[in-house]
Amino acid sequence: MIRNTVLIAAILCAFVSTTSAQNYHPTDIGNTWIMESTDGAERITYTLETPDEERNGEQFRTLKIITEVLGTSAANTNTFLVEVNEEGMKLHKIVAELGDVFGTSRIEFSPPAIFFPPILQVGEVWETFGETEVSLVGTVTVSSTNEVVAMEDVVTPAGTFENCLKIRILTKTTAALGSSRSTSYQWLAPDIGPVKFETSQDIVFELVSYNLVPTTKPYDVNEDGVINILDLTFVASHFGEANPEADMNGDGIVNILDLVRVAQNLGN
Repeated sequence: MIRNTVLIAAILCAFVSTTSAQNYHPTDIGNTWIMESTDGAERITYTLETPDEERNGEQFRTLKIITEVLGTSAANTNTFLVEVNEEGMKLHKIVAELGDVFGTSRIEFSPPAIFFPPILQVGEVWETFGETEVSLVGTVTVSSTNEVVAMEDVVTPAGTFENCLKIRILTKTTAALGSSRSTSYQWLAPDIGPVKFETSQDIVFELVSYNLVPTTKPYDVNEDGVINILDLTFVASHFGEANPEADMNGDGIVNILDLVRVAQNLGN
């Protein structure tokens, strides 16, 4: 039995790439990222918070994005209700402030849309689609196609980040008076998150500071500080058992799903 389970572990190691093992969107509540435009005129603050509304389980987060015009009181806030699980990050709702004229819009996603897939790598594509009501405009539909188009090193005031994924965001907005399209870009650094953003108006924001909550490593079963082949071998050695120490997803049995979870986090 030991030989077979060690073989399973070795096979999983061979098929899980370094890129897929990286976490490009840390999701701990309390994480904060601050970006400023290269012309010094605007600031964007991203924070992950506990949702105000009641939600079952501990997998929900509110991503709050505040955009400010520096030196003025002008600011708007967009909030995203997201769920974090083995399927990645799922988007349940967006509440967007559109200013004094157009008010606030809300988009509900049912079923929830993909915010970020579980594994990010060059060539990955996902889409979102939503509909909302906007004051003075009426019904507005918004769709976006997201594609990881490159891996690049990014230099920012907060430091240099290697192997960042560049995501192209193609957005189409349709209302009664017509439709418009825009293209923006976002860069995510491994184990850091957002480090750069370029709007459809070619305004570039760069990371100036960030604060990430120290995170536990649930797949480091032997608690040696790193997720490696030893953790994978331990889980594999209890394959088919009801062992809570090796049951990574808590479904009551140690199976291939538990092995995959550890394998996807190797090196973290």
